[in-house]
Formats: sequence, C-alpha cells, structure tokens
Amino acid sequence: MAANKHALASSRREIAAGQAEGLGGQDPGWDHLVRCIDTDIIPRLVLARRASRETVRPAGELEPTADDVVRLAGLVLTRDVDVARDFVERMQARGTPVETLYLDLLAPTARRLGELWEVDACDFSEVTVGLGRLQQVLHEISSTFQVEAEPSEHGRRVLLVPVPGEQHSFGLHIVAEFFRRAGWDVWSEPRISSGRDLVQLVRSEWFAVVGLSVASETRIDALANGIRALRRASRNRAIGVLVGGPLFVAHPELVAHVGADATATDGGQAPNQAQNVLALLARRR
Repeated sequence: MAANKHALASSRREIAAGQAEGLGGQDPGWDHLVRCIDTDIIPRLVLARRASRETVRPAGELEPTADDVVRLAGLVLTRDVDVARDFVERMQARGTPVETLYLDLLAPTARRLGELWEVDACDFSEVTVGLGRLQQVLHEISSTFQVEAEPSEHGRRVLLVPVPGEQHSFGLHIVAEFFRRAGWDVWSEPRISSGRDLVQLVRSEWFAVVGLSVASETRIDALANGIRALRRASRNRAIGVLVGGPLFVAHPELVAHVGADATATDGGQAPNQAQNVLALLARRR
C-alpha cells in the first residue's frame, strides 16, 4: 500500500511540476486530476488494502484451533443443535470471547461445510441443515455479544445481502451481529432472489451503506452490473458499497473492478470499513 501511495503521490507531484513549467497551461483539467488523486484514488486504495491487514488478538486469548473447527463441523452435520451449542459454550466458559468464537470458530466452520460440499463429502441438504444449526448457536450466544452494543446513531443504516443466486448466507449473519454491536440499524435480506428485487429495495428504502457478499468468481461480472444498477436506483445518491468474501481478501483490486468502495476481511472489521466509507463519501461533497 505504501508503494502504491508513494507512486500516486509522485505522479501528482509530476503533474504539478509539469503545470508549473507550462506543460499543462491553465487547463482546469489538471487541477481536477490532482483533486481526484487526493480525494478519490488514494483513499480507495487505502480502504482496499486496509482490509488485508491481520487482526491483532489480545495476548493470552484462547483461540479455537483447526481441530475445533473440524469437530464442530462434524457435530452440526451429525448431531442435534444442543450438542453443538454445548461445545461452543464450553469454549466460551474457558475464556474464549464471543467475538473470537464468531470469527475463528463459527465462520471457519461454515466455510468447512462449504468445502465438504464442494468435494462431495456431503450433499446440499446436509450442508443446509448444518448451517441452520450453526445459525441457532449464533443466535443463542448473541445476547452475550450485544451486551456491550453501542447506542444507535441516526443515518447509520446498513443493508446486508448476498449476491442474488448465492446459496448460503451464514457469514452475513455474523457480519450483522458486528454491525448491531457497533450501533448500526441493520436490515438483513438473505433471501433476495434477483437483482431486480435488490434495486427495488434500495429505491424504496434509504440506506447509508449496502454490504454484498459473494463466494463465486463466476458472479463478479454480475456483481459489477448489479452495483451500477444499485447506485443508479438508490434513494441515497451517495450510498456506500461494501463487498465481502474470500475472493476480495485474496484480490483486493477486485473491489474497484466491481465498482464497490471497500471490503473487509471479516465481520469484525466490516463496521469500521463502513464508517471509513461514509467518511470518504463525505469528503466528496
């Protein structure tokens, strides 16, 4: 990120130097380009790259292991929800914070279920049942997580939806928990079935930010088209757009490709990134 920012700053200096030497004359387009670099391009790069930084965990915190993830995946696939909940609550009783359980146990377990489906180790109905049990566990421990929720603020309303066509949306439930804890008014629509439904929703309801999750690279072009349609239709003409999913963590350059404002590595980072997007959009006004 530092190298990219340095290169852009150098380009900006070269543009200014060229203008001073008469290469740019008095063309107001030069001033517009410099302002664009300062107020749009560099901030977008900062937001995209910020998502790639690792989250720092407090020293001594008991973190779930890969074996814990494998075991919980087996429980939600083969046992009832009470057994899975007891497993998670035992970890919580040993001192693992709920936030860590969300990010390092429940979310990776959901990803493992998806991987098992991809390799035909279990079928779609088994994965759906397993994710349903995970969602019940999430719901039952959420009250503990929301005890320290910040007071809600006017104007911070977020819509969280999977890209139409995505089969599962467990990750969005975790993201919603973090937004609620950060004081956002959350509107979650996990079952929007088409881009037309999404466009109609943002046309009829006001949102400060919309968060879209996508799992498949094959949906990238459709996502880009959908974001353009969403921005055109939105009641909030300055709506912010966050995108999420492992694809954007591995390739943050895709954030700009699809026309979004930022991404986040996990649910814990998403509210901060959304706030950063609102600050970026405010600077453009």
